[in-house]
This record gives sequence, structure tokens and C-alpha cells, in this order.
Amino acid sequence: MATNESYPYLVALGANLSNAVAFNARLVVAAAHEVPGRVACMSRLYRTPAFPKGAGPDFVNAVLATHCPLPPAAMLRSLHAIEARHGRRRDRRWAARSLDLDLLGRGAIVRPDPPGVARWIELDPDRQTREAPDELILPHPRLQDRAFVLVPLAEVAPRWRHPLTGRTVVRMLADMPAAQRREIRRIGAVGGVVNRKIDG
Repeated sequence: MATNESYPYLVALGANLSNAVAFNARLVVAAAHEVPGRVACMSRLYRTPAFPKGAGPDFVNAVLATHCPLPPAAMLRSLHAIEARHGRRRDRRWAARSLDLDLLGRGAIVRPDPPGVARWIELDPDRQTREAPDELILPHPRLQDRAFVLVPLAEVAPRWRHPLTGRTVVRMLADMPAAQRREIRRIGAVGGVVNRKIDG
């Protein structure tokens, strides 16, 4: 029987500090090679509007799956260290950023507990602009709300199920408004990384 540790971590990558899409794409690819573990696959790159709208230049986004023995908290610290090496500063919520790495999920892991995750998922949108967790939340509380995460995630792990809702990535993406899905524009494959689906 598979354990959560046998499933890969799902990691979202994004960058939008520059107005140049090619520059942001290079940052995302460079960061992908620094993510700990053995990368099983990576999505194509996507150009996506900044969130919230008007908050900065377009992002380049991708998602990868990586097999890594680190526990979740240590994995998150590693991702934050990569961000820092690329000049990421956390001065303002949802500001333009040189690099953004989000730990989306791993198997059926829930951290800290189902009520804690549900509280952040259900947080009022106005409070989302001001408040951020001070602890690891898995699965990521906003992943089901964001087409720029779900579109590349559907390339990597289309049948991964949200451990609280039971919905697959494909289902969550289908439930997104069509207008939001259309805003996510593919810009190409990632050199040196095999693009292939996994299920987990």
C-alpha cells in the first residue's frame, strides 16, 4: 500500500519581477533545477496575468512533481531558501516577485489538520489580501481557486485528489470559469526537463 511519502511533492513555480517574459521564464527554469529531490516531471511554461489583476507584470508559471525524502516543513524551508537566493523579498502581500515557489500538496497529506486547512480555504477574500498563515498549510489553501496553478498542475498530476474535497485536479479545473482558464497562455516546453503526466 502506498504511503504519502511515496508520492511526489507538487510544487508551483512563478516569476514576474521583470516585464520580459523570457527573463521570467529563465528564472523559473533555473529554480526548477534547484528544487530538492528527483524531478519526475514538469509542466510547460505559461504566461498568466498577475494576481490580483494589475498587481504587476504577467507571470510565468509552471508546476513540477519531485520525489524528495524531506518532511513537508523542511521542504518548504528549502523552497523559501531558493526564493531568497533569487532575490525574493516578502515586503508586501502579492507584490511582483523575482520568484515564487509554493508547496501545493503531497499525496493525501493535510497539515496542520483538516479544520485548520478548511479555515484558510474559507477565509474571506478581503482578509486574504491582508493575512497569510504563519505555519505550513497543506494542501495549499488557494490552489483550487487559481487557474494559473490548476492549468499546469493538470499536465503533471491530473488525477491527484484534494484530500479535503476529494475533487481531482481535472475536476477543479473544469469548475473554474472559462474566462479564467482562457487567460492562461502556454509559452513553451521547458528545456532539459521531460514533460509527462504522473498520477499521485
